Amino acid sequence: MKEILALSGIAQARLVREGAVSSAELIEAHLERIAQVNPLLNAVVDVLSEEARIGARAADERRARGASLGPLDGVPFSVKDSIEVAGTSCSAGTVGWRHAPLSPRDATLVARLRAAGAIPIARTNLPDLLFAFESDNLIYGRTNNPYDAARTSGGSSGGEAALIAACGSPFGLGSDAAGSVRLPAHFCGIAALKPTSGRLPRTGHVPAAGGWIETLWQIGPMARRVEDLCAMMAILTGPDGEDHTVIPMPFGDPLAIDIAGLRIAWFADNGIAPPTTETAEVVQSAAQELSAKESRPPRIEESYDREMELIGADGGDGVRAYLHQIGSTRTHPLLDGWLAKLELYFRTGVEGFAKYWESLYTFRAAMFAFLQDYDAVLSPVCATPAILHGTSIEDAAFRGFSYTMTYNVTGWPAAVVRCGESSQGLPIGVQVAAHPWREDVALAIALRLEELFGGWKRSGGGHPRESPPVPGSSRP
Repeated sequence: MKEILALSGIAQARLVREGAVSSAELIEAHLERIAQVNPLLNAVVDVLSEEARIGARAADERRARGASLGPLDGVPFSVKDSIEVAGTSCSAGTVGWRHAPLSPRDATLVARLRAAGAIPIARTNLPDLLFAFESDNLIYGRTNNPYDAARTSGGSSGGEAALIAACGSPFGLGSDAAGSVRLPAHFCGIAALKPTSGRLPRTGHVPAAGGWIETLWQIGPMARRVEDLCAMMAILTGPDGEDHTVIPMPFGDPLAIDIAGLRIAWFADNGIAPPTTETAEVVQSAAQELSAKESRPPRIEESYDREMELIGADGGDGVRAYLHQIGSTRTHPLLDGWLAKLELYFRTGVEGFAKYWESLYTFRAAMFAFLQDYDAVLSPVCATPAILHGTSIEDAAFRGFSYTMTYNVTGWPAAVVRCGESSQGLPIGVQVAAHPWREDVALAIALRLEELFGGWKRSGGGHPRESPPVPGSSRP
């Protein structure tokens, strides 16, 4: 059963359909795995054990009576603690929602995975109100990286990435406004996708969609294997009649893409934060395998400023007002650090905001013009592999996250897949961006890179690397 846990969700579902393993056995194995790794990782904030067992019995009964099984039938999945699961409490990692009422229904994307037969098994950790690049909050404390407990798993979907990497869940749902599914995937060596802005419904996310930053973010799938991202996207795509921003664009089949016919650009340095030598070498190796042309998009060095201007034009006042409204009287230092950056560097008035929008338009136009010559762009996910706990707010590290910010600002889809590792054994991912609505192209390239470089790999023989307790956790 240990080997089954390392398989993709698609492979696990196939075993359930074939009767090689029951859903009940699969769920129990994952529950045991969560119990084993979570004391080391602190990735899970709520184990949905009884609900998952009920779902497994239903899946096994469907198979026993010969009913048609969904593509992910009987397989567990995890959910970031900012996405609603019926009958559970959604805290978004902030004190004001420590005792939030139970959600009356699933978020749209959770409901769609359920309809495909998948079973929610855990809710996972994140930063205070999602505002940090590492997952630490005043309710549940910090999540550790499966490859080195002294390092962060990333944020804001860091609990998801850590649990999936440690085989506690085959796939799950995160959300991404500045890199929050892609950065944790990179730090933890798994795969992830930020879809095109307007691709997936965000109904049931906490906080809800809205405001001037709504074009920056999407809910996105995370998994050990790219084939699960492909399967999930086919299930998740489409309007739900509630999130009015969703465009009913068809989702193409990644397996139908001719990789050899694609025009691919690559760059290793975005002009904002130089990558480590090892990071640049991994990206270059991926580019060489795909015969990509080295070419950096014009104005990409503005990515950091364009993202932060959109988030911080009011100096963080909107976030502060929201925290006050929900009763978050105490906030995590990482969130405080975010707000301090917004106040110090990006607060502006009406005229300044108009200039921000003008700069945003010219940035997007330049990036779009560049993409007319290419089908996809390869780049680092971050300037470095996983960083030490508590350092994400430092300016050098913070600017290193600009590699993912680029595609929040443009709204393009971007996938991440592990393609190498550092001399310290830390995963290094490659980011693959594509034209709007061409997730199929990004995923097709990610599939090929996974085939070439192996993708996800076990840490410490399949177990999180056990390190002594790390001081500095904010868990009360």
